[in-house]
Amino acid sequence: MAIARDVASTVTARTAAEDDRDARWPVETMRALAAGRVTALLAPVTVGGHGEGMTGLVSISEVLAAESASAALCFAMHCVGTAVIAAKATDSQRDRYLVPIARGEHLTTLALSEPGSGSIFYYPETTLEPTTEGYRVSGTKSFVTNASHADSYVVSTAAVTGNGDADGTFSCVLVDRDVAGLDWLDAWQGFGMRANDSRTMRLANVDVPRDGLLGAQGDQLWYVFEVIAPYFLMAMAGTYLGVAQAAFDEARLHTGTRRFGYSGELLGQAPVVSHRLGELWTRLEAT
Repeated sequence: MAIARDVASTVTARTAAEDDRDARWPVETMRALAAGRVTALLAPVTVGGHGEGMTGLVSISEVLAAESASAALCFAMHCVGTAVIAAKATDSQRDRYLVPIARGEHLTTLALSEPGSGSIFYYPETTLEPTTEGYRVSGTKSFVTNASHADSYVVSTAAVTGNGDADGTFSCVLVDRDVAGLDWLDAWQGFGMRANDSRTMRLANVDVPRDGLLGAQGDQLWYVFEVIAPYFLMAMAGTYLGVAQAAFDEARLHTGTRRFGYSGELLGQAPVVSHRLGELWTRLEAT
């Protein structure tokens, strides 16, 4: 936590406004978190990570979000992706992904949402077709946070047979950044979160080795409800709690410094304003 607080106050706070204005990925923050091995938060202890859980994820997301919601989400989506990889990692996946994550040398993220799925992201249309050496993936993913800056992506898929018929199973695979057939479309312009680099991913016949499959075929729903959903929701809770705390701090500063011209009284001394601030503080502290 100490490293995360230091990064948030000395790095994130300095670059947040520029990052959002220019839709610039928070490279300084992410590099500082990696250098301090904060990005190893959810990597297992057995590979040199911290082996922390949801409490640590919430706490650090909140600290970062108080300075930049984008930086918090970039960090959080990496952590959720790490948890997914770690849940049923093979020896090869451990060495190729988790060990570098533990060293602060690898950034991962989720690629689950699709243009036609809405909030039902666990029923993907992106296809997973078997090949002689593994799988071939085709489809479009939306809102892929960290986009071209990540080194790998947890991609949800619907399996199809060799003739293109759906076989009724859903699986997750790992796709590496530099594979042929992976392209990025227009950037997301989210209000206050333009630095996420949450872009649309297009996968056109992307080849994935057999060991790119996470768990067994058909495990996607297990991953969604046992790993992704709980970690994702806690990451969002921490992020938006940090945003709320920053907004409250701004409101308290304003009401504690602005004076009425006719009386010189502070705005915060007005009973209705004071009462409302007290209510907001109570809700924040109780969350």
